[in-house]
Amino acid sequence: MKPTLLPVILVAIALAPVRAQGPAVSGRSSAPGELVGLSQRIVHTDPAGYRPSPAVHGGAGTMSFTALLNRGAVTPEFNFLHRGVIPAGAGIGHHFHNVVEEMFVILDGEAQFTIDGRTATIKGPAGVLCRAGHSHAIYNPGPGPVQWMNLNVSLIPGVYDNVDLGDTRVGAALDPIPTFMTMRLDRSQLRPAGGRGRGGAAAPAPDPKAVLSQRVLGPAVFSTTWSYVDHVVVPPGATTAELPHDSVGEAYYVLAGEGTISVNGAASGTAPVRTGDAIPIRLGESTQFTTVGSAPLELFVMGVARDMAAKTQLLTGVPR
Repeated sequence: MKPTLLPVILVAIALAPVRAQGPAVSGRSSAPGELVGLSQRIVHTDPAGYRPSPAVHGGAGTMSFTALLNRGAVTPEFNFLHRGVIPAGAGIGHHFHNVVEEMFVILDGEAQFTIDGRTATIKGPAGVLCRAGHSHAIYNPGPGPVQWMNLNVSLIPGVYDNVDLGDTRVGAALDPIPTFMTMRLDRSQLRPAGGRGRGGAAAPAPDPKAVLSQRVLGPAVFSTTWSYVDHVVVPPGATTAELPHDSVGEAYYVLAGEGTISVNGAASGTAPVRTGDAIPIRLGESTQFTTVGSAPLELFVMGVARDMAAKTQLLTGVPR
């Protein structure tokens, strides 16, 4: 074997666990334009379906995860939304991305995040973005497991890349203050529309049914058509305004609560959603959420623009 082939083989080996797939669910990776019923597109988190994956990107221990949303679920550049758990003593090794950008999110506990060789402890619920052309890793020193989510968007439709660095980051020196961008999902920072929320007409702050939100990461942060991450809470008895997706598709993950989503478009309908559901919304559709029950409906929202021109409009315009 020629020595020049070794890096290619290492990349191919490292790539396999990242593309771990869960049990087949209709609508997870349906082709653009294919009509799939709304209820079939909603994918529920099922820990029983997680696949054990040892040494992900050369990381420590064995973690378990599955793909909730696959390539093309939102836009052609959207690669995946993964959900899983990282036990104590496990993690994802240090690796580069040159064509994609990726964000690890922890929904509880704390973990050691690395960007470009600098490591800091981050408490959940929080996330750290690795932009294209940079490197990252995550390690859970314990004592308990952390709930983990991973989102990935490419500069080029249908392309995923990584180069592993052979570093688990176990025992890495920790910076007291992170030298990289982080985002937190903090309900105390949410505001009604018009008050640092997702835009629209301002709602009176005391209104118990006012939908609260925060744009935790905006379009300037991302190098691909990935355009934002929003944190939204819909109080009991409340309904969001209908939101058109003319230039930005969205992927929703239900962090807590129960409700319904109504979608209008080529395939319209209303379906129930609950904690752990992932819902892909494509261009040309519109969405509206309603809370069911006594607990608020809490959403993690990922927006991916149609193209860089549409993203530029978000940079220069008023947030939705």
